[in-house]
Amino acid sequence: MPKQILFNAFSMNCVGHINHGLWTHPRDQSTEFNTLRYWTDLARTLERGLFDGIFLADILGVYDVYGGSVDLTLRESIQLPVHDPMMLVSAMSAVTEHLGFGVTVNANAEPPYLFARRMSTLDHLTGGRMGWNIVTGYLDSAARAIGNSAMTAHDDRYDQAEEALELLYKLWEGSWDDDAVRKDKTNRVYADPAKVHAIHHAGRFYRSEGYHLTAPSPQRTPVLYQAGTSERGRRFAARHAECIFISAPDAATARKTSRLLRADAVEAGRKPEDIKIFVGISIVPSATEAEAQEKHVDYCRYASPEAGMAHFSAGSGIDLAKLDLDDPIVKDSAPGNAIQSGIEAARKRGLTKRQLLDGLGIGGRYPTFVGTGSQIADSLARFVEEGEIDGFNLTRTVVPESYEDFVTFVVPELQARGLYKTAYSGSTLRHQLFGAGPRLSSPHPAADARRRKIQLQTDPQ
Repeated sequence: MPKQILFNAFSMNCVGHINHGLWTHPRDQSTEFNTLRYWTDLARTLERGLFDGIFLADILGVYDVYGGSVDLTLRESIQLPVHDPMMLVSAMSAVTEHLGFGVTVNANAEPPYLFARRMSTLDHLTGGRMGWNIVTGYLDSAARAIGNSAMTAHDDRYDQAEEALELLYKLWEGSWDDDAVRKDKTNRVYADPAKVHAIHHAGRFYRSEGYHLTAPSPQRTPVLYQAGTSERGRRFAARHAECIFISAPDAATARKTSRLLRADAVEAGRKPEDIKIFVGISIVPSATEAEAQEKHVDYCRYASPEAGMAHFSAGSGIDLAKLDLDDPIVKDSAPGNAIQSGIEAARKRGLTKRQLLDGLGIGGRYPTFVGTGSQIADSLARFVEEGEIDGFNLTRTVVPESYEDFVTFVVPELQARGLYKTAYSGSTLRHQLFGAGPRLSSPHPAADARRRKIQLQTDPQ
């Protein structure tokens, strides 16, 4: 039986996400992102297309590196304004039954005790369809906005996130026993006090003592997504991540990264199949190859490669506005506190500003597949097999037609080849992705926290 491909819709609670400038296309509705109908209509489309989930990106701060200002960011709405992604989940879950929700939240900007309650609440309301994309931040503008002089050093951010997760696992997995809630009206016992436990944590970054404010949700710990592929990010993912989002221009690059990630997971005592790896892509499908190519050319007329450069500037910390076209983007003196994996990839390729612009024809840097449903299915299947990945984060182009076109032209082709499900199989997001139970099991540290019943206390460092 062929391996079935997993798909997330990749979006963000903003106008311009990855493929910049396309908000100006006459058929694009991205400027309606601040309405509920925009999101509930999208959720219905995705569920009709049997998407595993919608992956909602987020940032704190603004893109102010390019040209030393936010001028282009504001004109092109480069992830600004950006609204809270978690606020969308209840509305989208109310009009769907199976669609999962992967929400990006900065582990170091949220008090773990409060975040634990918000995530558990949503896991209850969605019936166990929540995922969390763990990020540690990379924008100095975000650090300044929340009262710090600059962003914490790259590896220190991961150290803090490690401790945040340790505390969160205690809350999600150990504060309430599975049978703590009795709902016994006759004896007036809603929850058995003997089965609800205070957690204790005293560490380098956090101190907490108290009870988790919500009873166990269907998954307890949400499905854990992570996107860092720097050396430190990979060590973090090896311990915690269930789904890892990578950027890869081709299958060969994806295969190299996938093998490293799976080897890291084995080194951490887990199995290679304990992680699912997703690559970000864009597609432009249509009924015929000529129509698809014409549509792609049309999209590119409205795209903004310069906005794409501004996005890259923010991620790398390098002001590309200062470079000549044939200057290498990344020099040996490039900042080391931004997205290190992206910087290293550009350095290895010797990427120049001109080459970057050439690759931003549709406004973003992801691989773009253009063609009929059959041609795109060929490309996707080949990428999965040769890249040794599990699925894709499908970023939007022109909304809503990009996802509608995928459902119309590509999904039937994938299903005909046995590469895509014909019905949902799981009641929770974790079951849908892994075909197992709703909760994490050993050797994942979340399961260890549940088993220990939080008897250990982190020593201050």
